[in-house]
Amino acid sequence: MELKARSIHRDFAYFYLGLIIAFSFSGIFLNHRRDWNPRRYTYSSKEIIVPVVNNTDSLINDAYIASFTTNNQIEDNLRRFAVDKNMLSISYEHHDVKIDLSTGKGKIEEYKTTPILGQMTQLHIDTSKWWIYYSDVFGIAMLTIAITGMFIQKGENSFKNRGWKLALAGLIFPLIFLFLLS
Repeated sequence: MELKARSIHRDFAYFYLGLIIAFSFSGIFLNHRRDWNPRRYTYSSKEIIVPVVNNTDSLINDAYIASFTTNNQIEDNLRRFAVDKNMLSISYEHHDVKIDLSTGKGKIEEYKTTPILGQMTQLHIDTSKWWIYYSDVFGIAMLTIAITGMFIQKGENSFKNRGWKLALAGLIFPLIFLFLLS
């Protein structure tokens, strides 16, 4: 095979097709993570009732939180807890707890990461207003370039005959790194 600019461009484009698609989707997902966040979705939710706590300043402390965690069989790393107007909020890495201390009613929510989509969102992190707009346009443009690029080459080196193998390899390659690094 003779190395020419067109063949190099074609093979690199086929190889990086998976990465372009991964960057495109992850950028769009992260831009709209307030509406839907693939890194954190509610896996399970459980209503709970705890004893009413009257003097929250002296009773809600590290020991109380440790006891609550053990009693509710939450096997997770504590991040923080806070009381605001009789509402206790406890944040773990994979759980959130909200309890109304005046009534004792609360909820434990467990979160998980959406497979593959959640890992892809690691590829992008930025919340600047203009970057979000630019990233949406870039993401849509990259998807258009990737999809239309699959049909430019005809014959034995076409996407249908050869390019799909390189595209598949290009998709698998970054996923291997995502799973090894996460």
